[in-house]
Amino acid sequence: MRAAFKTVCSFEIHEASPRFSAIMGSDGGIIGFKNIEQLSDHSVAENIAIFRRLKQNYPTKLILASIMGQNDAEWEELARLCEKNGADGIAAINTIKSVIGVNPHTYVSEPAVRGRSAVGGYSGNAVKPIALRFIAELGQNPALRGMHLSAMGGIETWRDALEFILLGACSVQVTTAVMQYGYRIIDDLKTGLNLYLAEKGFNSIQEAVGLALDAISDTTDVLERDTVIFPRFLREKCIGCGRCAISCGDGGHQAIKLDENRRPKLNGQKCVGCHLCILVCLQRAITPGIKRIQRK
Repeated sequence: MRAAFKTVCSFEIHEASPRFSAIMGSDGGIIGFKNIEQLSDHSVAENIAIFRRLKQNYPTKLILASIMGQNDAEWEELARLCEKNGADGIAAINTIKSVIGVNPHTYVSEPAVRGRSAVGGYSGNAVKPIALRFIAELGQNPALRGMHLSAMGGIETWRDALEFILLGACSVQVTTAVMQYGYRIIDDLKTGLNLYLAEKGFNSIQEAVGLALDAISDTTDVLERDTVIFPRFLREKCIGCGRCAISCGDGGHQAIKLDENRRPKLNGQKCVGCHLCILVCLQRAITPGIKRIQRK
């Protein structure tokens, strides 16, 4: 476990209250998290003194410093103070600028501070796909080969952490999930990753770094397009809700109809194998099925 420090700066920091808001899922959990929090409210001198004490008390631990300057000279000075050699790795991504939760009566977005709000940083599991894309781009960049990539953005489980590692991250950082569940989540991540490594027969997490990079492309032009994979309906799980037929009819290719017992029937001449029906089925009663080779 390593510590990442709150961003060191020479700005005068004075926080607002409240400064957090979130988008909630149907189960009550947080999907996306917004903050309008600023940078470290300690002075540069106070932060550097803390760094010295940490290095003295924990000489074998790695401390990740985050800095922000107002001009080139300030960036250079902060970098010199934090690390004599400057940066030897890249951390990605930061939060994403966002506006969420506009109140229909006050017309103010969240979090509201005495009738006003502001654009803030969006984080949490909702930003993970975006963060994964950036890590993949960095991992595939030949100019960055051998550089340490530290990934962040929506990591809540060991599986989330593993996905970043497979796309080239050498370490991961967790913040929003710790704010929800506490530091115990780190133990969960370590346990899950260790079980995965044992299952795969890996001796070190480093053996997993970048394994998924060769299979991902920044364009769809490289994908095979001559095969259609039909959906397969599991009759014993189907409850006849009709979501598959509605989604296919209104948002797909009108390839699914319900029979007299409200069970889905597929029209193979219309189905293009998009798998929208699989995604919307809450009963997991639809899976990938047989393949059909398209004739050119």
